[in-house]
Amino acid sequence: MRAGERIIIDQALVAAYQAASSPHSIRALKSDIEAFEAWCRRTQRIALPATPEVVADYLDARAGKGSKPASLARYKASIAKIHQLLDLKDPTVAPLVKLRLAAVRREKGTAQKQARPLRFKGPVRDVERDLARGLNIRALLDACPDDLPGLRDRALLSTAYDTGLRASELVAVAIEQIEEAIDPEARLLQILRSKGDQDGQGATAFLSPRTVSAIVAWTRAADISAGPLFRRVQVRRYKARAAVKGRRIDSISSREAWDLRKTLSKPAVPARVEYDVGSAPLHAGSIGPIFRTIIQRAFDHGSLPDLTAEDLARLLKGISAHSTRIGLNQDLFAAGEDLAGIMDALRWKSPRMPLAYNRNLAAEAGAVGRLMRRLG
Repeated sequence: MRAGERIIIDQALVAAYQAASSPHSIRALKSDIEAFEAWCRRTQRIALPATPEVVADYLDARAGKGSKPASLARYKASIAKIHQLLDLKDPTVAPLVKLRLAAVRREKGTAQKQARPLRFKGPVRDVERDLARGLNIRALLDACPDDLPGLRDRALLSTAYDTGLRASELVAVAIEQIEEAIDPEARLLQILRSKGDQDGQGATAFLSPRTVSAIVAWTRAADISAGPLFRRVQVRRYKARAAVKGRRIDSISSREAWDLRKTLSKPAVPARVEYDVGSAPLHAGSIGPIFRTIIQRAFDHGSLPDLTAEDLARLLKGISAHSTRIGLNQDLFAAGEDLAGIMDALRWKSPRMPLAYNRNLAAEAGAVGRLMRRLG
C-alpha cells in the first residue's frame, strides 16, 4: 500500500477484536495509537501504514523521554495490532525495529521498577512467629475507623491481601461471587475473569475469617446485599451552628425588607456527617490512592510507631494497587510455599513474575544469607 492510499476498515474484524478483548486492553490500544499518531503529526510522518523506520524512530523518541523497555514493547505491540486490524503490513517485525529495541534494552536493562510490597506483618523473616513491624497490613486494618469509609477500606484491604487480586479484578468483585467454605467462618470467592484468564475459565480464592468479618461489617453498614462489593462513599460534613435568638416584629425598622424569618428563633444544630454509598463499583485507578490514604491515616494515629515521617514519605512513593499482591507473594515465599503453590494461589501462568517479586527474599534466604546470620 502506498502512502496516502485509502485504508479500508474491516468492521467485522474490529468488532471481533472488541468482543475478544478486555476493556482495559481496548483503552490501552486506543491510548497508544493516539500517542503514536500525535508524534507522527508533529514530526510530519505517516502513521498508517507506518514504515519500520517510522516505528523505530518513534520508539527511540519515547526511550529518550524516559520510557522503559517494557513500555516500549507495549507501544510496539499496539502498533502491530492496529496494522493487523486494518489488514496492513506489520512494520514492527522488521529487523530494524527489533534491533533498535534490543539496543534500548542493552542500554537501560529490562528490570522493571517493582511496587513496594504490603506484607501482613511487614518485613519479617518468620511470618508465623515474628512480631509485626514497619509498614504492615495488621496495623493498617486495626487503624481503619468504624465509619462507612473506614469499614469499606478495611474490607477492601483485607480482601486484596487474601486474594492477591489486581485492581481491575478487585473492583469487579460482586457479592454474588462469595460462597460458603468448609470453614464456617471463612468464605470462597469465585473469580470470574482475570488478566491471565481472558477466556473466563474462572478461579477460586480463599477469604479468611478476618476478611469475612470485615466484609459483613461493611455490607451491613452500607446496606448492600447484591451487586458490586466495593463502592464509592461520598462524605458530606456539616458544621455546628449555635442557637440564634429571634427578633420581635416591632423591632424591625421600616427600612428593612419584611422577612418573617427575622422574627423566628433558630435552635442550635450540632455538627454531623452524612454518607452516600454509590451503586457502581470503585474505579480501578482509585485502589492505589485508597491504600496510601489508609497508610497515612494509620501513621497519623500512631499505629506505625517504628516509622519516621521520612520513612513514610519514602514508602508511600512505592505503594500501588499491586502492593498487596506482591506482599502476599512474598509472605507465601517466606512461609515456605513452593513456586507451584504460589503460582496456583495467585493464578500465574508463568514463574517469571513470582520469581522476580521474591528475588530479594530469596537472596536473604539463600546460602550466603544463612551463613552470614550464623557468623553474626
